[in-house]
Amino acid sequence: MSPRAAEEEETFYVHCRAAYLAVFRSSLANISSKQQLCRVLQQAGRNPSHATLNKYWTNRTAKLNFDDFCEILKCEKKTEEIDLMRAFKKMDVNGDGYISHSELEMALTTRGEKMTNEEMNAIFSLADVNKDGKLDYAELSHMLIFFMHCLEQCQMAALERLEADAKQKRQNFGSQSYSPPKSSGSSASAAAAQVTAAQHAEPDATFKKDSRSSSRPSSARSRRSSLSNSVTVTSSSAKAGKIPEPLRLQEWNHSYVKGCFFLEDDGSISSLQYQLHLPQKSSVYLTIQPLSLSNRPDKPSSWMSVDTALFVMMAGGTKEDSTLVCFTESNDKEKCVWKGELNAGTYNLLPFTSGCRLKKRNKKSPSSKPVDLIHRSDTGEIDLTRELREVLSDIFEVIDLDDNGLLSLEEYNFFELRTSGEKCDKDAWAICKENFDMRKNQLTKQGFMELNLMEATEKDGDPADLWVTLEAMGYNRMLELVEACPFQIDVHCESTQLSIQPLSLDLGPKLLNQAIQKSITSRTGAKALRGHDNVFIYTFKGENRISSLIANKSNQKVTVHVNNEQSRNCCSSRGMTVFAVEVPARTKMVCQHVLPICEKQDWTYNCVETILSST
Repeated sequence: MSPRAAEEEETFYVHCRAAYLAVFRSSLANISSKQQLCRVLQQAGRNPSHATLNKYWTNRTAKLNFDDFCEILKCEKKTEEIDLMRAFKKMDVNGDGYISHSELEMALTTRGEKMTNEEMNAIFSLADVNKDGKLDYAELSHMLIFFMHCLEQCQMAALERLEADAKQKRQNFGSQSYSPPKSSGSSASAAAAQVTAAQHAEPDATFKKDSRSSSRPSSARSRRSSLSNSVTVTSSSAKAGKIPEPLRLQEWNHSYVKGCFFLEDDGSISSLQYQLHLPQKSSVYLTIQPLSLSNRPDKPSSWMSVDTALFVMMAGGTKEDSTLVCFTESNDKEKCVWKGELNAGTYNLLPFTSGCRLKKRNKKSPSSKPVDLIHRSDTGEIDLTRELREVLSDIFEVIDLDDNGLLSLEEYNFFELRTSGEKCDKDAWAICKENFDMRKNQLTKQGFMELNLMEATEKDGDPADLWVTLEAMGYNRMLELVEACPFQIDVHCESTQLSIQPLSLDLGPKLLNQAIQKSITSRTGAKALRGHDNVFIYTFKGENRISSLIANKSNQKVTVHVNNEQSRNCCSSRGMTVFAVEVPARTKMVCQHVLPICEKQDWTYNCVETILSST
């Protein structure tokens, strides 16, 4: 991130926090209703319509947190002068250059967050400077400037309250000791910016910062309830732990399968899961790695740096019966490797990525024009552009799980479930066979292109449905794969044949989460938080990953404050250096995963966990 971009990011989060704290006592508080969402958006200078509120607060929404609020503000821009002119023209129904009392009443009581007649009369009286009973553009502009000034005053007041109230600052900025900046023009906004930047900058910028401020909680009670974990990992440790490839590996039985990690709208990561069947006991060599797509030999693939791992569980009758057998720990460049012996039986293969390097981002770049998907020939015929055909070729390669150059009905349905949520039945597949190129009752790449062309043709060249498909597969409007990571799993068996079958799109994180929790608790001891004998922290140190887990064995939920500010050369799956985790009673919860930013350099994980008082 450039210095200018970092400064803009810092300023943005300052104003986000100021707006949030104008409504809530703490940035750890949740937005619990649509009305609260409206209030806090208005404090941030937005005028949300009912459609906007319904977009972010659906029937399934129970709560939104501060990070959700920040993401909303990135999408919902402040009102600008051009927006005001557009709104003015809409309200000026008769086009005479003025807005009458009745026209303003129509706009303010039927659109957006509806106002009462009393509120509307007060606004009209305030804006009608020359008292002629109507508003011109200058008066409306003046009113907007006045309201924006009021909002800025509210934000500054919130920041000044933070400056004046050290206790509240500790609650909202991570229970850290705080000293104001030494510059001569120290202000509330500058002080808040210093702390906000530490929490909300990108991980590589945040963790590299040489912060010398103490991360110790401020009160004696907090100190008794804290636990500090510090782990230093040298860059040479990864090389020392490298698992050598077995001799004569090319003579072993080998099978492989492809898949893809997808970022969901809520920030979670899903993927296919697989089943491995071994007829008899054998030495096994397992690897998983990001997949380099053949259609992009000259294009850098950002997802190749995404970390991957594979958890192997014995397939039981129920999820509760499943037992963690092993997981890949050693890295050989992009590959994550495990070597050992497996008994005869059926195993679940659960792909995993920490989320440290695969994060949500804006799919649409405001400064770039979206790539064209459709073009028309001189005769007016619709066709797919070369850029879209290249991307569809990559998508075909990703969903062709067995890499045979054809899509079976099962493989195609993984694609359909991902992009449309529906499956193609055998009758529909028979129709596809009649209309698109197939071989051995499987769809060829040419047939896959024809199918997408038909979709565009049926919409008379409207690319909307194609964009839905592309975005579901992780592409942005520049046709860059930014929210997905294709991968490949290879299994070598020395003394037996093997088979790998895809199971399903991840129907829920329960099985994988169970495996991750067992991998942490089985490899490290628990440390109790001082003063809380029923709350334990597990910290697992792998070759290239550190994972922590919180176990709450008490009969009431606890909120654990996590502070990573003293870490160096680290990025967290949480995307923040300071955050809080709410752990229900008698529950284990993965707290975070941490990776080095630069694997060629030493890195230090330094985390302070603190119980937040419920009072």
